[in-house]
Amino acid sequence: MSSKFYSKENLHFLLHEVFNVGELCKRDSFKEHTPEGLDMILEAAASVSQDHLRPILVEMDSKPPYLENGRIKVHPKMRELMQTFGRDGWISMSAPHEFGGQQVPFTITEAVGFIMGAANYSTMVFPFLTTGAAHLIESFGTQELKQTYIPKMYAGDWQGTMALTEPGAGSSLSDVVSTATPTADGHYLIKGQKIFISCGDSDAVDNIVHLMLARIDGAPAGTKGISLFVVPRMRPEAGDLVFNDVNTAGVFHKMGYHGAPIAHLIMGESDDCRGYLLGEEHKGLSYMFQMMNEARIGVGCNAVSIASAAYYTSLEYATVRTQGRKITEKDPLKPQIPIIEHADVKRMLLFQKAVVEGSLSLVLEATMRYDISKTSEGEEKEKNHLILELLTPMVKSYPAEMSILTTSAALQIFGGYGFTKEFLAELFFRETRIHTLHEGTTAIHGMDLLGRKVMLKNGLATMLLMQEVMADIEKAQKYEATKTYATLLGDKLMKLQEVTMHLVEVAQKEGPEAYLSDATLYLELFGILAVGWQWIKQGIKVEELKQANTKNYSAEFLQSKEYALQYFFEYEIPKTEGLIARLKSKNRVTVKATKEEIL
Repeated sequence: MSSKFYSKENLHFLLHEVFNVGELCKRDSFKEHTPEGLDMILEAAASVSQDHLRPILVEMDSKPPYLENGRIKVHPKMRELMQTFGRDGWISMSAPHEFGGQQVPFTITEAVGFIMGAANYSTMVFPFLTTGAAHLIESFGTQELKQTYIPKMYAGDWQGTMALTEPGAGSSLSDVVSTATPTADGHYLIKGQKIFISCGDSDAVDNIVHLMLARIDGAPAGTKGISLFVVPRMRPEAGDLVFNDVNTAGVFHKMGYHGAPIAHLIMGESDDCRGYLLGEEHKGLSYMFQMMNEARIGVGCNAVSIASAAYYTSLEYATVRTQGRKITEKDPLKPQIPIIEHADVKRMLLFQKAVVEGSLSLVLEATMRYDISKTSEGEEKEKNHLILELLTPMVKSYPAEMSILTTSAALQIFGGYGFTKEFLAELFFRETRIHTLHEGTTAIHGMDLLGRKVMLKNGLATMLLMQEVMADIEKAQKYEATKTYATLLGDKLMKLQEVTMHLVEVAQKEGPEAYLSDATLYLELFGILAVGWQWIKQGIKVEELKQANTKNYSAEFLQSKEYALQYFFEYEIPKTEGLIARLKSKNRVTVKATKEEIL
């Protein structure tokens, strides 16, 4: 098993050189932190990951959770880990001081998640789901709810979840049918089912706290009638925990991501499932989107983390596995060479590196926008919030889709061995597949981007983002190593604008179905260009460091950045031409074809 699962040097380069994360420490919310202190947090995360998470990766994959006597049993190490996550402040690190948190920037929280996810994705799902659920209670709960649930959740004693999906309402939350009947005692009686609930039940904690969507009796139809409830598996009563009629009906057996359970829950079989309203009636979906939007950035980050682990395991293998000889070598008696010397293996490694490091940069772009928007006012707040809104569908979807391809490339490098369980490549290939599905499928994010985000505030979000990108293009044109690629990115952005205007005309002439029929491809196009922007930003910083004769980064590291940038613009950016051609086409084959004609 490869001991390396991410690059500390690259993470430091992105955080401190490209995004200057230390500037966040000057803001009131983060003033108790220093750049050096933030680095210490990342070092601690690396130690926990190396010493406690990575060693149980294979065992958690080979011994998945199972249902026994109505409870889901998980790897026994998870109870100890949840206590560690709670005791050492990992669950609460981004929480306000008033709740015992450290008020760590979201950027650092996600960087920690990246490190832990690269070590063992399943293990980090438990604590960070709890963080998101507790944050919702912080934001919208009564004092009683806050006092009852948040301390136990941040301590790692109680698990938090997000309970949205139902058998008849997957991504279509307007069709949620779980009900909430008000009582004279102030609580609601919850009845219904939820499926695919991550960490929805486990013996790693003493209690599970579900943040659950349901309809209050008589609520309006559609999304306007959905409310949000705190629904514990065990409800606190007079100092004890009493079963709250939340039954585990099953555990789903997944393709990958085996260490964390996905539960099927049934509430109210005995008419005694009590839920506690969070915030106001009928506003539940707007509240839940706080957790969902944070989680969507997290999904992109998690996809990058697994892709990173796959990259480093294939890189290590490529340096030690000998096979064949140089194409120009005709003597069969000459020794075989490491496969990393073959051009096509280099291509697969550069593909992984360019996508992983470009995607991680895009994730950190989003987290920095989040931190700035949450700690500023006026024009600065609006600008960063709007850019974040526009970026979120790409941050969630580009890494998720591309990690399937990069982990496949990692597996390919192993050859036939990659298809066996003797090596980790197949595990990572299975592990990453979930990310295009949960927290909204790629299609949903495509429709969100094209149907809503690009026209947000009459296109203001898009204009603000383009201004930022063009400013970086102008900087990059000052350097010989980046000016050609900067010009190319500028040309592609002009074509993106042309495509967008063309699609607006389609919407006006042919209606919304034709307009959104290729929204997924529009998302893919925008995502490639967004990561191209990130490579331009990295290229600028590499040139600045080289001119400053930096000693902080090795010459090999800086050169590797230049090669990855070149690879992305020589191999990935050209793919946009096919997408542009398709998006400009007038053939609506996917709209015209009927069910019978497809069959």
